Amino acid sequence: MLVGQKCITLPLERLSIHYTMKSTFTLTGHRQALGFHLLAFAIVAIWGTTFISSKQLLLAGLSPSDIIFYRFVIAYLCLALFQRPFRLWADHWKDEAAFLLLGLFGGTLYFLTENSALKLTYVSNVSLICSTTPLLTLLLKYWLMEHRRPGSRLLGGSMLAFGGVAVVVFNGHFAFHLHPMGDLLCFGSALCWTLYTLLIERLSQKYSVGFITRKIFFYSIVTLVPFLIGTSLQTDLRLLLSPPVAGRLFFLGFVASFLCFLLWNVCLKRLDAIVATNYIYLMPAISIIVSNLTLGESINGVLVAGTLLVIAGMYWAGRDPSPTEPCSRRATP
Repeated sequence: MLVGQKCITLPLERLSIHYTMKSTFTLTGHRQALGFHLLAFAIVAIWGTTFISSKQLLLAGLSPSDIIFYRFVIAYLCLALFQRPFRLWADHWKDEAAFLLLGLFGGTLYFLTENSALKLTYVSNVSLICSTTPLLTLLLKYWLMEHRRPGSRLLGGSMLAFGGVAVVVFNGHFAFHLHPMGDLLCFGSALCWTLYTLLIERLSQKYSVGFITRKIFFYSIVTLVPFLIGTSLQTDLRLLLSPPVAGRLFFLGFVASFLCFLLWNVCLKRLDAIVATNYIYLMPAISIIVSNLTLGESINGVLVAGTLLVIAGMYWAGRDPSPTEPCSRRATP
């Protein structure tokens, strides 16, 4: 009888232990995912405020190329100093070429096209068109690269968030004026960040986040050099080392580039690329809110409503039950 009780009791104990461990791991996984979502939000919030520092640096006498160059140099030096062991090359020349493309698309071309567009079109156009990045990522990843059908929640949530961006940008006054060259540069900027997101997703499976980020900044500097030819790089130390300029360059290079790019690449590795990229929808809202608070202007109901639409769309998209399953499996009951 005792033997029988042991035979019955041990499996039940194991089942109980297994259930407890599984519940604990699931709870821990949810907490980790929440942490990465909060991290992605914090990064986007910081990126949404960088326009203030960039604008002040432009007014101080630096060109867009100057700002990008010093920003990337500071970020690369930080990574080179803190990363140990220091690894120079990738495993294969194809991976090295992919890192060059990451630096070109995610660094040089993205920032140059966006900053150049600001001179040729309205800020509202830039904010709206550049916010198409999550939609472009969705389309390229699922329909063109993987031949998959995105979930209805993922697609619907992305569209709702984009609609919220439009409400925030136009603030109840729809006035989208076409400026072909500037708007084309905006679209090019969004496409560059989309390609960056898709390329880094593959490389993150083979290399550490620190190594990837350092290579990105290195090749961003290398690919920026041809654009500096024919222009004079600002080298006036009195200007560069003045507290206002040095402080803003430090913020852009150390905080917005070194820390944020490093942590953003962690988010892309831990979260689904589409879900992480959807946080970019918040950037126009954050930028306008910070701008209003800085200038002492009031925040109206339209801005709040648009921001709530963005958050609702992101939440809806993030609740997609199986955003990476192929169409054939999704159709199976």
